[in-house]
Amino acid sequence: MTALPELSGKVALVTGASRGIGYGVAEALVARGDRVCITGRNEDALKEAVEALGADRVIGVAGKAHDEAHQAVAVERTMEAFGRVDFLVNNAGTNPVFGPIADLDLNVARKVFETNVVSALGFAQRTWHAWQKDNGGAIVNIASVAGLSPSPFIGAYGISKAAMINLTVQLAHEFAPKVRVNSIAPAVVKTKFAQALYEGREAEAAAAYPLGRLGVPSDIGGAAAFLTSDQSDWITGQTLVVDGGIFLNAGVG
Repeated sequence: MTALPELSGKVALVTGASRGIGYGVAEALVARGDRVCITGRNEDALKEAVEALGADRVIGVAGKAHDEAHQAVAVERTMEAFGRVDFLVNNAGTNPVFGPIADLDLNVARKVFETNVVSALGFAQRTWHAWQKDNGGAIVNIASVAGLSPSPFIGAYGISKAAMINLTVQLAHEFAPKVRVNSIAPAVVKTKFAQALYEGREAEAAAAYPLGRLGVPSDIGGAAAFLTSDQSDWITGQTLVVDGGIFLNAGVG
């Protein structure tokens, strides 16, 4: 087993991190020495992720991201276990519907916004008041390229991610100069969440990308690690597009 790096002294809270992009982010932060609290809906999956990441440096708090009581417990447990919460990565998200927004059930739209946007604001408020307001830190919101352009058949998701990008700007303005707030807008990343977008046709899907492949969770983990590092100390209110070059195809053909 590879020896873990020396502790950095920093602590992160990563939501929706039992698998996929959130797990990739947590893995990158642990790899540089951070201690991390991860959240997720499935307690068993969360326990497995904690064990895989290293139970001596990682804790898990199960719950639904939009549940305010869960948000409070996650931040409280992080503070109790590690004494601080320097970084927040809002990754928890949902996309329960596929189809045109003209026929969208408005209750489904509300669920998408509660999970993808309102929960991110709730976690940001809580980490701000618990630690960051007085001690500084950084927040990274995991948005999507769907929030930057029309996204047929996943319109509710795209609209929510556009809102998350604007939330990033608002928080960056209000939380400066103590806390930097940025977002990452990935294209298709190979996760269970995005499986329907490439399953059974990965080669065809990847061919559309100038870099010739779909993303993997570590691509986003590396970007999140950068945006929570001293190397990005003069960057705030920005959205980093991590898309394998797919936007280079806009307007071509």
